[in-house]
Amino acid sequence: MSRTSVRLAATAATAVLAVTGLSGAAAADTTPATAASGSVVVHESTSFIQQTAAAGVVVVPLPAGQPGYDSATGFSATFPATGGDANLQAYYDKIDLGGGLLFVNLLTGKTAIFKQLAFQADTWKLTGVPLGATAPVNLLDPAGDNQITRTGTTQSLEASDLKVDAQGAQYVDGKLGTTFFQGGQSVGSLSVTFTPAG
Repeated sequence: MSRTSVRLAATAATAVLAVTGLSGAAAADTTPATAASGSVVVHESTSFIQQTAAAGVVVVPLPAGQPGYDSATGFSATFPATGGDANLQAYYDKIDLGGGLLFVNLLTGKTAIFKQLAFQADTWKLTGVPLGATAPVNLLDPAGDNQITRTGTTQSLEASDLKVDAQGAQYVDGKLGTTFFQGGQSVGSLSVTFTPAG
């Protein structure tokens, strides 16, 4: 066999190994063993619900967000974590969330819809991208007593208060034609649990 034939055979063998073996191993190495998990739960206080009802405003979580009710804690909206690399203790990165938020003015039928929800650990805000837009809007700000804990790779945040962000208040009022939302307005409380992909 000529040297050229030997080189061609070696090259072919290398290519076969790369396609059938080594490239498969490399792809497996880059695939997370587990997906990101957890959730962000917005708990609405009774007083906030009464205020929105009196103003003719309804706020509804959109799939994959889930509404909930508990006799002890009241109404809530749960949004599943779908990605991100947040470090809550270091105020780093974000948690990507599934679902969306729908705001409705029952008196006029006007709406504001937000998708691509995220909890921004670096700015400490819950954000959403308005339907048809690309830039996120600050919606809610954890406030009050913030307790951050970690067990292994799972991080948790309990915020005793949750306030409407001034940017979100201005945007939603503009879309709904209302003057109901105000920056610093208390909504309730916030619970976050997050385990990054690993």
